[in-house]
Amino acid sequence: MLIPSCSSRDLGAETLHPHFIPPLCKSHFSSWPHRAARVSPRFNLSEQRIPRRKNPLPGTLLPPQGLDKVIESRTLMDGTRVFVGFKLSCHSRTASPAARPSRKKKYGGVLPLILRSLESDDNLENTLNSLCENLSPKEQTVVLKEQRSSWERLIRVWEFFKSQKDYVPNVIHYNIVLRVLGRAQRWDDLRRCWVEMAKNGVLPTNNTYGMLVDVYGKAGLMKEALLWIKHMRLRGIFPDEVTMNTVVRVLKDAGEFDKADRFYKDWCVGLVELDGLELDSVADFENELNLADISYKHFLSTELFKTGGRAKSFALSDMEASSPRKPRLTSTYNTLIDLYGKAGRLKEAADVFAEMLRSGVPMDTITFNTMIFTCGSHGSLSEAEALLKEMEGRGISPDTKTYNILLSLYADSGNIDAALTCYRQIRKSDLFPDVVTHRAIIHALCERGMVREVDEVIEEVQKSGFQIDEHSLPMVVKMYVDSKLLSKAKSLLESFQNNCTISSKNRAAIMDVYAEKGLWADAESLFFAKRNIVEQQKDILEYNVMIKAYGKAKFYEKAFSLFRTMKNQGVWPDECTYNSLIQMFAGGDLMEQIRDLLAEMQRAGFKPNCLTYSAIIASYARLGLLSEAADMHIEMEKQGVKPNEVVYGSLINGFAEIGRVKQAFRYLRQMEECGVPSNHIILTSLIKAYAKMGYVQGARSIYEKMKSMEGGSDIVASNSMIGLYADLGMVSEAKVMFETIQSRGEADGISFATMMRLYKGMGMLDEAIEVAEEMKKADLLRDCNSYNKVMACYATKGLLLECGKLLHEMMFVRKILPDSGTFKVIFVVLKKGGMPIEAVSQLESCYHEGKPYARQAIISCVFSLVGLHNFARESCKTLLKAKVALDSSIYNACIYVYGEMGETDQALNLFMKMQDNGLRPDLVTYVNLLNCYGKAGMIEGVRRVHNMMKRGDIKPNESLLNSVMDAYRKSNRHDLAELVSKEMRFELDLQQYADSGTESEPDETPPDL
Repeated sequence: MLIPSCSSRDLGAETLHPHFIPPLCKSHFSSWPHRAARVSPRFNLSEQRIPRRKNPLPGTLLPPQGLDKVIESRTLMDGTRVFVGFKLSCHSRTASPAARPSRKKKYGGVLPLILRSLESDDNLENTLNSLCENLSPKEQTVVLKEQRSSWERLIRVWEFFKSQKDYVPNVIHYNIVLRVLGRAQRWDDLRRCWVEMAKNGVLPTNNTYGMLVDVYGKAGLMKEALLWIKHMRLRGIFPDEVTMNTVVRVLKDAGEFDKADRFYKDWCVGLVELDGLELDSVADFENELNLADISYKHFLSTELFKTGGRAKSFALSDMEASSPRKPRLTSTYNTLIDLYGKAGRLKEAADVFAEMLRSGVPMDTITFNTMIFTCGSHGSLSEAEALLKEMEGRGISPDTKTYNILLSLYADSGNIDAALTCYRQIRKSDLFPDVVTHRAIIHALCERGMVREVDEVIEEVQKSGFQIDEHSLPMVVKMYVDSKLLSKAKSLLESFQNNCTISSKNRAAIMDVYAEKGLWADAESLFFAKRNIVEQQKDILEYNVMIKAYGKAKFYEKAFSLFRTMKNQGVWPDECTYNSLIQMFAGGDLMEQIRDLLAEMQRAGFKPNCLTYSAIIASYARLGLLSEAADMHIEMEKQGVKPNEVVYGSLINGFAEIGRVKQAFRYLRQMEECGVPSNHIILTSLIKAYAKMGYVQGARSIYEKMKSMEGGSDIVASNSMIGLYADLGMVSEAKVMFETIQSRGEADGISFATMMRLYKGMGMLDEAIEVAEEMKKADLLRDCNSYNKVMACYATKGLLLECGKLLHEMMFVRKILPDSGTFKVIFVVLKKGGMPIEAVSQLESCYHEGKPYARQAIISCVFSLVGLHNFARESCKTLLKAKVALDSSIYNACIYVYGEMGETDQALNLFMKMQDNGLRPDLVTYVNLLNCYGKAGMIEGVRRVHNMMKRGDIKPNESLLNSVMDAYRKSNRHDLAELVSKEMRFELDLQQYADSGTESEPDETPPDL
């Protein structure tokens, strides 16, 4: 979760408010300003040229020269006439405004000394007593104005002035004090000041009301701001243009575009009708019966109106009421253009601009900034570029905010090169990038992963002696993490923390970047890092994100431990903390901890949300605890939490899996009654339920319903249908379904595996092999299970070499380790390949007992058996290099491998080494030796083993006798093989005779008496 940078809309607002910083995102940390739906106006400008600037922006149009303003319209296909743009004239009768003087005022006389002393002297009263006793009202006003940075110092200075004998209260001083208190949101102090003002007989003016509307509006108290206009109406004061502009701006900033437009137009005809401007929760201040619905601040405001109000309303003069008004201030036109632009009412914006030209109202930088933003944010970048040229043609220099707007507009449109050019143009124009500039360009570059360019911007900022804005840190860290440049992210954070402090909100955002990537250690390092300010406590948001990071890494104990210790640090868990922990534990099926946390959460007065209940119910369903899942569903409804499709899907799927179809359909009916729409997961669960019943028609009807849904049927449902057909042996239906999804490119590993299972079960091995080959061509052998399915199919058909090749590909090409299913197939291959049953049994026993190197020995044998001798040899070399003592079964496997390859000397050396290590040869050892002797024609070796059997040194065994005969045959001594065969038959006959004699012998044991 990452905090975004400012958008072009924010930059537009910045042009109107010099100190505006875009608000933070609220998705997890803060809220992003609302973007109006983009329309595509066409502010068409003439293509006549003027001399180029020194450094023009890319793709800009040149402005017109000497053309009158023309309002254009266009006829749509339905005959409607609509505004599509306007053209601007560079030769207006209005002179371009002079450069604005510096806002820093210079005072003469004793004032500079007084102001310096008040700012630096801790003993304020001494300064006042020594320097401020004989100031004129004008000088007092200056001193009060210069204290606006500190409301406390302002009050102390003002109280001193009021204590002077010759002080006369005046509205200018009250206006200064009310403004400073309002900006500091000291509402109680403001109320007392207003009451005092009324007691002293000082009546508010238009400036007073405009100022009050401004401070309440900027504090977000739009309802209270409107109440001041009602109070103004009671006094019989008609708003002047400044006050009207303030009201329109407050309504505009609150998104009440229609109300702002209505107030302006009413003012133009001499009306101030506020009835239609009231919001739902605002009662008329004259009505005291609805105070229960009014906030505390609102109530205080209402009380203010009682003090200083008049008993009856004074009618406006006839001239005021009837004479039409036109705005004359540049700031008013700027506000109106911004209002209509943000409302998407582009014709009205153009009309205001045209009226501004017609009325001779001078345009300033803010005018053009607002127009550029309005054009560009509604898709007319070419007109925005032309307006920049027009701006310069009128002698109005673009400022940093102008370039900020263009930069963001280019970035939003995807033209990152133009955005970078715009960024560089700021310094070329002898301007300086500000915080908004850097935040905008960094955001645009980070979104596109342009690491080098971001590094250059950061380096430029740091060379200027500053750090990047802390709100840009999360997005830069995210870019580095996404690019796997963790060291750069760490270095940036360390550099920033050495000079600045990261707020809890941004620290949590950065931790969340690490958490999303599973980098819990990096998140933990930032969480426990030393803070620059000792008093700065970890915020609950940081704890919640750290718990999330532990949860994603499945470190449940760490998460729970952090949760238990946070109270000791003075941080109490909130609803998000409990919901996150419970959802985390539900993912790990830790039901005991869930029950404890759920009870604790409810004792703390918090209620689990729908996602939490969904996670718990899904966990119960996975564990097969469906009774508990049903109980949790009932508890959820008792708490007033409406179940969603995940809850119903978990219950339906859980009951369908165990064949309790009635309960599954009961929850389906409940879901439909609650108005929760079915989704693919739920309908797939119903197909499973029908499959348990063997009800094909019902499953088909559900599948057809899914096909009619948005997106059609998904692969899970199609595979479920193929599985149903396979279970019922419906080959043709399964084949049609499989070929359909295969033609659409949707078939996955499960689809192929199900068809192979079907064909194998029906004895259609050729078709099964064909499907296996298609699966390989489709590159769907991606995990151990898919390889096992195909190898099993080859093994059933007897294609043992193909099995060996697939096993090698899986292990040494794909780097996938074999599992128990793989070894199950391998043992089938060894038996089918003719390996002695005793040898296979010995290898199986070693595998199940988990003896060292047992798996490696088995794999060596299967490679050797299928003829992949090079792979088998490499595997044996690895075994024999082992530094641990090997079991006799491992030696037997290696002797087998070397014997199959015909490397008799190596096999015999292993036999001798085995004995040297104190391991006695067993039946499997002699079987493998006989194979070696036979292939090498070593008759004496075969005879030696045969004689040991005759003497009883080796227990006679049928497999061993068969191995002796095979060895003689391989040595071309068929006579000896026949002799052994006769001896074997003779021994079997004797054994059968002895067994029959024993069975017929009477019992000679006397019965107990």
